[in-house]
Amino acid sequence: MIPVTRRASRKVRLAARWVGGDAPVLVQSMTNTDTEDAKSTAEQVAALARAGSEAVRITVNTLEAARQVPAIRSRLVAMGLEVPLIGDFHFNGHKLLAQVPECAEALDKYRINPGNVGHGSKRDDQFATMIEKAIEFGKPVRIGVNWGSLDPELLARLMDANAASAAPKDADEVMREALIVSALESAAKAEEIGLAGDRIILSAKVSAVQDLIAVYRSLAARCDYPLHLGLTEAGMGSKGIVASTAAMGVLLQEGIGDTIRVSLTPEPGGDRTREVIVAQEILQTMGLRSFTPQVSACPGCGRTTSTFFQELADRIQTYLRAQMPVWSSQYPGVEEMHVAVMGCVVNGPGESKLADIGISLPGSGEKPVAPVFVDGEKTVTLKGERIAEEFQAIVLDYVRTRYAPGAPKRSAQRKKTISIQAAG
Repeated sequence: MIPVTRRASRKVRLAARWVGGDAPVLVQSMTNTDTEDAKSTAEQVAALARAGSEAVRITVNTLEAARQVPAIRSRLVAMGLEVPLIGDFHFNGHKLLAQVPECAEALDKYRINPGNVGHGSKRDDQFATMIEKAIEFGKPVRIGVNWGSLDPELLARLMDANAASAAPKDADEVMREALIVSALESAAKAEEIGLAGDRIILSAKVSAVQDLIAVYRSLAARCDYPLHLGLTEAGMGSKGIVASTAAMGVLLQEGIGDTIRVSLTPEPGGDRTREVIVAQEILQTMGLRSFTPQVSACPGCGRTTSTFFQELADRIQTYLRAQMPVWSSQYPGVEEMHVAVMGCVVNGPGESKLADIGISLPGSGEKPVAPVFVDGEKTVTLKGERIAEEFQAIVLDYVRTRYAPGAPKRSAQRKKTISIQAAG
């Protein structure tokens, strides 16, 4: 793993968390409920938080929605949840924050889109009102520029300047520059009004992978604000996951990005928490953070005509994630555990030895037994109809003994040996 260093030198306080500097990259998500319905919105915020979202953005688009924000906060407190709430404002945020001070106070951060706070002289006044409310209530602000709602006056100004240039750039390049300039000019204006620089987070989202990489590389080089990272309108299913991972993986490896959101379109009836899990998996597979024990499993081939190893891998992975709300407090470090569920003798024993705990299931034509390896040593061989139940019990026992407070942790020599074996 190539080491990466967080780029943003400034740090922003978000409720009880820090964003930027040496703070961990934060996972964020957004509800898709009607915020006027406090009950359903609070329930979805709770579901996202329990899935691992460390900040949740809610739409605040009407007077009634703004009035319901304190009720949403109260419902979350009653559930024992203190997840930071971010208000997403477009077009009328200046009115809502001024008319409903209880909303302005209940939120932990405001998201302002400079492309739709108004036009002409109204733009400056309405932007200033929102920044003044952030100052009054001590809230940080994300200035979030978006490709689909870019300030038309700014874009026209840059297009005119480009047309008059001796070496004009292509339209896409000017669009990318407009995104960056919009974010930086808005941040400068916010500081001029009186908002401290360590209260500002920037984002400049687009929906194409290469554009996102180019925009954020340039933005990161030109400021030291923390950056919120995400591919907007990423899409559905595997397309949205692949596109988000491709774009954010490159940037995160370069140290760019302090909060992230995977903007997946849920499938009809799909689970909104999927975007949280994907964001966590991006960070964990890159070695930037750990959230839940990871399960390695072979893809299967002609040696593995049985689907048993697939079913077991899915069962164990689902079980581990389901236990994390309890395990994370009871068993410190368990999120770094590595489990292997392998399907035949080719790589099964080797992968199982490299994991903290692993099982090598029999492939086609192999003896119907499954050796289990714990910390690199073969401990037992399972067989019969209850292999799944017995292996899950072994995993649970391993967690209880290895990660209980005061229990001896895996030795540095063991970790070094694994690293050398993996490199070889």
